[in-house]
Amino acid sequence: MEIYTAPNLKKLETELKLRGFSKQTSKMYLFYNIKFLEFIKKSPQDIDDDDIREFLAHKMSDHSLSNASIALIKASLKFFYTDMMGKNLTLIKTPKASKKLPVVLSRSEIKDLLDNTRNLKHRLLIELLYSTGLRLSECINLKYSDLDLNDGIGWVRMGKGAKDRIFIISEMFKNDLLAYKDENSSDGKGYILSVNGRKMSPRSIQHAVKAAAKRAGIEKDVHVHTLRHSFATHLLENGVDIRKIQKLLGHSNLQTTQIYTQVSSEEIKKIKSPLDML
Repeated sequence: MEIYTAPNLKKLETELKLRGFSKQTSKMYLFYNIKFLEFIKKSPQDIDDDDIREFLAHKMSDHSLSNASIALIKASLKFFYTDMMGKNLTLIKTPKASKKLPVVLSRSEIKDLLDNTRNLKHRLLIELLYSTGLRLSECINLKYSDLDLNDGIGWVRMGKGAKDRIFIISEMFKNDLLAYKDENSSDGKGYILSVNGRKMSPRSIQHAVKAAAKRAGIEKDVHVHTLRHSFATHLLENGVDIRKIQKLLGHSNLQTTQIYTQVSSEEIKKIKSPLDML
């Protein structure tokens, strides 16, 4: 099986890099295409509609997979067989991925999160995530050289979609970062959040955020991305134009950013219940 699939999958890997797909997306596209060929036991050149239908039906019978996972599998096969190999395949309709509204922390919960974080590095981490709206990977790879503290801005280098973008720096984060540098006699070079000169791992960052939420008594399901969601929602509630928020988040599509208009509670709170109008 590996003899005739390897060259095709190598081409897929190369194409994903050329198109600027993220490492995680590329990894999943390769993974599901390999699993498909292992399941169907045919050469990519011989694949037809029925093969893909059979595989998708097989994966849909696995109730542990979400609709979003099924959609990802379908997208990975479509990219390889229709976009790359030019096959005229009619992919079956699969259930739409459920669009759950993101979990957002209130401003008081953000304050509780910071007040219950004694470790200065972890506090810096939470301040950075909430005040900039950076993604986890962007936060991990951020270097001192990416910041202009005097002007209160920073740059994400080669973020999602291989794009650079600008972000804002808060005064609180700036002051705490300078204090952190002095306390640790840092030379202000390399990664901002590091352990023994190496950047923090995704797992350690997720753990730090979850531990802070637990200490603060926050019962919501808090993740690193929760702080990004909170950043966007609070900016929207403060009257910041949604297109500016789109730029700060690095969204290529405005529709992605518009989900925060559904999450914001401030405008909803202004509506008077009809029961109170009797």
